[in-house]
Amino acid sequence: MKAYVFPGQGAQFVGMGKDLYDNSPEARALFEKANELLGFRITDAMFSGTDEELKQTRVTQPAIFLHSVLLAKTMGEAFQPDMVAGHSLGEFSALVAANALSFEDGLLLVSKRALAMQKACEAEPSTMAAILGVEDAVVEQVCAEIEEVVVAANYNCPGQLVISGSIEGVDKACVRLTELGAKRALKLNVGGAFHSPLMEPARTELAEAINSTTFNAPICPIYQNVNALPVSDPAVIKANLISQLTAPVRWTQTVINMLADGADSFTEVGPGSALQGMIKKVDRAVQTVGISTFQG
Repeated sequence: MKAYVFPGQGAQFVGMGKDLYDNSPEARALFEKANELLGFRITDAMFSGTDEELKQTRVTQPAIFLHSVLLAKTMGEAFQPDMVAGHSLGEFSALVAANALSFEDGLLLVSKRALAMQKACEAEPSTMAAILGVEDAVVEQVCAEIEEVVVAANYNCPGQLVISGSIEGVDKACVRLTELGAKRALKLNVGGAFHSPLMEPARTELAEAINSTTFNAPICPIYQNVNALPVSDPAVIKANLISQLTAPVRWTQTVINMLADGADSFTEVGPGSALQGMIKKVDRAVQTVGISTFQG
């Protein structure tokens, strides 16, 4: 069974999507539609902007969404998923690729999500850190013992968990986890504490937009971040998508469940190859491939 997965924030690069724009009339039309809907030329930032410009959350999230979704769309009949999943932001790409959301609605939700998250980040300084080489349970225990806000945010693969919270909370957790044998406790260059309670203002804002958007049953099950389980019911998809902003991304569990349900190949659609690396850490034998350029 074929699983298709879609990357999240951090995979962006200057020049992304330019080959799609140049070679596919369908992609070019949707890029121009995106420029119109967003109210600025995101194509300029994607194709010839600076790293700093592309790193702004309000630009990064729609940019990665566009690259991923338009790659899937230009694959045509070759895109035949038995199951899909996306890492954080990538969940929106997966939903549009699987026809649960229209392109326009998906893009507008991603843009609202990005702006709401940026606002929440600016309201309270916060951060994230990657913890390598420690059991998940140890990380969870350390976070629970710290008074400041710090939680397990991204269960990426065995031995790699990202924590999220206040600057003081994350700093304390990094020190404690290093003492307990973490190979690395690396602060990430992100705008704030994604997938933590500090995203509550953004969750509230996004909930309104999601609830007023039409969702359809996808063409195949989507394994959602909050519970790592396959979902096809539009009402459940909506509820899980709202919870996602303050809940952890259970990527390790997602891959394990997809494998258990019969996935024998994973195709990462979008920029970068981070998800392929994470999947290999779960099961070295499984076939992984990436699609990041125009396939015509």
